[in-house]
Amino acid sequence: MPVKEPRKLSFKAKTAIAFAVLIIFILGFTAFNYYLKFFGPNVNGNEKYLFVNTGAGFSEVYQTIRDKNIVADTTTFLWAAQNMEYPGKVKPGRYRLRKGMSNRNLINMLKAGNQEPVKIAFQNVRLKETLAGMVSKKLETDSVSIINLLDSAKYVEKMGFDTNSVYAMFIPNSYEIYWNTSAEQFMGRMHDEYEKFWTNDRKAKATRINLNPIQVSILASIVDAEALHDNEMPIIAGLYLNRYKKGIRLEADPTVIFANNDFTIRRVLNKHLRKESPYNTYLYKGLPPGPILMPSIKAIDAVLNYSEHNYIYMCAKEDFSGYHAFASTLQQHLVNARKFQQALNERNIKK
Repeated sequence: MPVKEPRKLSFKAKTAIAFAVLIIFILGFTAFNYYLKFFGPNVNGNEKYLFVNTGAGFSEVYQTIRDKNIVADTTTFLWAAQNMEYPGKVKPGRYRLRKGMSNRNLINMLKAGNQEPVKIAFQNVRLKETLAGMVSKKLETDSVSIINLLDSAKYVEKMGFDTNSVYAMFIPNSYEIYWNTSAEQFMGRMHDEYEKFWTNDRKAKATRINLNPIQVSILASIVDAEALHDNEMPIIAGLYLNRYKKGIRLEADPTVIFANNDFTIRRVLNKHLRKESPYNTYLYKGLPPGPILMPSIKAIDAVLNYSEHNYIYMCAKEDFSGYHAFASTLQQHLVNARKFQQALNERNIKK
């Protein structure tokens, strides 16, 4: 029986098949190219964060990405950004970059404004300028903007403070805040934290000692400056409350140091005591007009939960342990003071 030869494809059929294969190849290549542009890795990991300034447009963002070599292929990023309509939806912020991110993931993050907050922690800061400088290093806002608000009597009055007492508003802690937070927003956040901190229980304790929250913070700043050891804080707080209630000048050395604006002083001398300043508690009775540093939470709570005793005098111990010798009488205090002064002389500490 004769074997039939296979039918040969016509030229037209061969052409159609070849064309179909070409179309499939083109579609596959296009799909693969499309995939790479949107879903393929492009962020190269040269930078940890992308900062988009307030008011910046897409051209500034694109320029930053190019200048800092944030993506491997800027052309595909530009193409993806335009196709995803990002140029009209730029949001400021600090955006966390991860190596291997795709254009799609990067642009979706930027469009949504899904930035990573910064952590700001502060405690025992003496001066407003120092605080403003610390904050401005973490946020987009500059230190001058913060200082201007702190020094604006009209602005801080709205929050219940004056320009001296406003420092009491800052509760030392660690906070998460978005990088593009403005100076006004930062102040508002700190005021909210202040309101949360001063619970009904803390306010009730302040009332029982006839002080308001601001006065508690002012006294706590002195306690904080005096106490090297936390377990002495309630005793020191009780001592100053005894003096305050009796109408005796507080005569706190840290207030003199603050008044002289010289934080290198190790030995307070008569010339320092004569410094004319409302912060000098050797010259003026009562509390100074504002905190001499940002009081810690431990110091504030030490004032609210002070130790009851009869001490009205204190002096650093001569062993330089950081602890104090407390006294109820001037006679005993003078004995303690002579011991400490002799120890200073022996160590040649003159100022």
